[in-house]
Amino acid sequence: MLFRRHFLRRAAAAFALAALAGAPFVPAAVRAQETTPTVFAAASLTNAFQDIGKLYKEKTAKDVTFSFAASSALAKQLEAGAPAAIFASADNKWMDYAEGKNLTLKATRVTPIGNSLVLIMPADKAKDVTIDKSFDWLAFLGADGKIATGITDSVPIGIYAKTALTNLGQWDKVRERIVGAESVRAALALVERGEATAGIVYSTDAAVAKNVKVVATFPADSHPPVEYPFEIVKGQDNPATKAFFDFLVGPDAKAIYAKYGFVVK
Repeated sequence: MLFRRHFLRRAAAAFALAALAGAPFVPAAVRAQETTPTVFAAASLTNAFQDIGKLYKEKTAKDVTFSFAASSALAKQLEAGAPAAIFASADNKWMDYAEGKNLTLKATRVTPIGNSLVLIMPADKAKDVTIDKSFDWLAFLGADGKIATGITDSVPIGIYAKTALTNLGQWDKVRERIVGAESVRAALALVERGEATAGIVYSTDAAVAKNVKVVATFPADSHPPVEYPFEIVKGQDNPATKAFFDFLVGPDAKAIYAKYGFVVK
């Protein structure tokens, strides 16, 4: 009880001082949230952004918080009011969605990196193939083989995969063999564990996996370019957010993107 009275007296004193100064009283926890940006980022950016966050901390002594998931899920979270300062999407569709809902600042939009679409298999079963309109997917998969990728009507990697297979004239043949995962990293894990015969993921995700091998790259003209637009979230264009946003598109960050195999623009 004594501790509680002491705490309340201190809080009241802080509030009174703030009022005398003409400023609102803001608890320390809230101030910390205002100065530590939270970045909503596509799952395929996990390794690169974690490295960028560490480097930013080393250079500035400032922290950044990340939340990684499918771009579709992150856009919906923003729409539901989840707090974030920056949104980094794995496709233009979900950034356009966020803009359309007035969730992000269109004037801040940049697209600093891209990626490629690849076919992977468990390393111990991998066999190189060439993907074109004549490729026999059913023979490749066997009697009951499955292809892991993202959910094809919402998760960016799944959307790219469906578009590529459609343009190659193969979607109707393989649609029943598709296992739609909640993110590209979840699809990657299915192949790593041998729970899917193959997977359609980004080349950068395949590069950080231990137990998979890239067996083919999809023709560039079979799908729209894989692009990563970044924007500042509406109401979050404060100095802390702007500083990290600039760092994300600066030379140090671009060197990290290149290290992980992203196409740097």
